[in-house]
Amino acid sequence: EVQLVESGGVLVQAGGSLRLSCAASGFTFSRYPMSWGRQAPGKGPEWFSSIDSDGDTTYVDSVKGRFTISRDNAMNTLYLQMNSLTPEDTAVYYCAKAEGSRYVAGSRFYDYDYWGQGTQVIVSS
Repeated sequence: EVQLVESGGVLVQAGGSLRLSCAASGFTFSRYPMSWGRQAPGKGPEWFSSIDSDGDTTYVDSVKGRFTISRDNAMNTLYLQMNSLTPEDTAVYYCAKAEGSRYVAGSRFYDYDYWGQGTQVIVSS
């Protein structure tokens, strides 16, 4: 059974940093691209960062230079280092497993078949 369990979400002040983790099990973690997404209050979900099986990364402009995605294949864990947080980063953060290695047409993100329950990040001003 595939499981993805996010952790690390807390209340943090603007300008602060936070590291999220996503513990994966039930599949060969190293073989699959993984992504982080988020859903802010009153907004739709947004995929904002991904890392493929070779370690190549993708970021949307709103997080580029502030967030860093990484993976530890030996530990079956996906990470997200978030720096220079702003209130606009307040959201529930999710990790997701890609179905395969092919991007969705016109994007650098994937179709996903599993995602976790999410972890809440609140950034206070």
